[in-house]
Amino acid sequence: MKPGKIQLPLQTMSLVFGFAVWVLISSLMPFIKKDIPLSDNEVAIVTAVPVILGSLMRIPLGYWANRFGARWTFSISFLILIFPVLYISIADSLTDLIVGGLLLGMGGAVFSIGVTSLPKYYPKEKHGLVNGIYGAGNIGTAVTAFSAPVLANQLGWTNTVRLFLIPVILFALLNLFLGDRKEAKVNKPLIGQIKSVYHNEKLWFLSLFYFVTFGSFVAFTVYLPNFLVTNFGLTSVDAGIRTAGFITVATIMRPIGGWLGDRFNPFIILGIVFNILTFSGVILSFSPNLTLYTIGCLSVALCAGTGNGTIFKLVPYYFSKQAGIVNGIVSAMGGLGGFFPPIVLSIVFKITGHYAIGFMSLAMFSLASFVIIVWMYHLEKVSLETKIMENIGQSMMITNSKGKIEKVNHAFTNVTGYSTEEVIGKSPNILQSGKHKQGFYQEMWAELARKGYWQGEIWNKRKNGEIYLEWLTISEVKNDAGEVKYYLGLFSDMTKQKVNKMAPL
Repeated sequence: MKPGKIQLPLQTMSLVFGFAVWVLISSLMPFIKKDIPLSDNEVAIVTAVPVILGSLMRIPLGYWANRFGARWTFSISFLILIFPVLYISIADSLTDLIVGGLLLGMGGAVFSIGVTSLPKYYPKEKHGLVNGIYGAGNIGTAVTAFSAPVLANQLGWTNTVRLFLIPVILFALLNLFLGDRKEAKVNKPLIGQIKSVYHNEKLWFLSLFYFVTFGSFVAFTVYLPNFLVTNFGLTSVDAGIRTAGFITVATIMRPIGGWLGDRFNPFIILGIVFNILTFSGVILSFSPNLTLYTIGCLSVALCAGTGNGTIFKLVPYYFSKQAGIVNGIVSAMGGLGGFFPPIVLSIVFKITGHYAIGFMSLAMFSLASFVIIVWMYHLEKVSLETKIMENIGQSMMITNSKGKIEKVNHAFTNVTGYSTEEVIGKSPNILQSGKHKQGFYQEMWAELARKGYWQGEIWNKRKNGEIYLEWLTISEVKNDAGEVKYYLGLFSDMTKQKVNKMAPL
């Protein structure tokens, strides 16, 4: 098998076990609390700490994946994970859990390796699906959420943590021996790549979207096990199963979201996602019973998974040349989106006695994202129309209903010699050659008013005074009320054709 063909399953499984290790502490928290006394705020901090490094390290890992390839980046990342897994297995204090948890974040940081590496092996029309399949590797969090409590009941939580050394060492070796040694690499300075993208507002919009969708996924994943036990009185195993269900739904929806982004307009998909997330946040903010809470959580899972897959369809669409660093920044913001909610929820509950404000913030961020999506969708349509106009072969001129020029394209400048700045706000009369009598123009406008368009040959004058013949088509552009708002003129220079026809054979 060629090295390139095995990369998708290899890197996806690497992500599975990277994420499985990433959520070890949150999945085992009900057991850890029995041996290490922790307050609610300390529990929130300990479960959120792995998210910090898991977020911030995504930026350099995305860059290193582009520079050195996924083989070395994955292998070294898993070797680093050996230390925190061992350290947490012997932890006996809050400090130990924070230090070990911080380094455990490397398991979540590996996400940016695959989203940078895998698109190199597939055409652009499959990037959404491929990144969606790879992103489904976050099922690893469900593996841990489901299996860790069951194993801890039998073996104890410290031995359960040590068991995870097996997949960590295994995938360090698998990537070393099966990783693609010939992967295409990009060797550009990190600072230079950041400078080339940081001023682009689309980077920060995509970061906000992923902050909401992936942040929701991570926040619910790390907070649900302990929340369901303390708030609804469930057993640790029952809470683990329900958390695994949440993760599974979100994971299944991720490749579907990527596929939808490939097949349909990704802005429409994200608009639907943020609408439902807004509604879900409102439901959860009213502190419902377990049934309504389950419905709200499953809605979040469906939308978070779909949004996660769709967003990474847009990254190579806007940043094909800086995919590594942009993937790192966007995924880092998503990880940070999972760091703050557990802490905020804990503080809000301590102050108010309920979680309403915390969950309402999900609705507010989702609503803000929806508004931005609508704006980006409109901007994309306008941008497309502008590109079509600028690149069309024929000269184009648009006037308002009063006959003042509002827009011209490059072809107009090439034919007439007038720049955009020289004609905007002027009348098309500046092009009149003087070869036509007033009656010609009166008949032209009369036919335009009668038929809605006029076309024919007309002599005009360039900026340098040269007379030229053009084939002109003028069309009315009406609004929904049937009122003429603009006139669209398309013309081609026919001077050479006319001269050739007149030349003797």
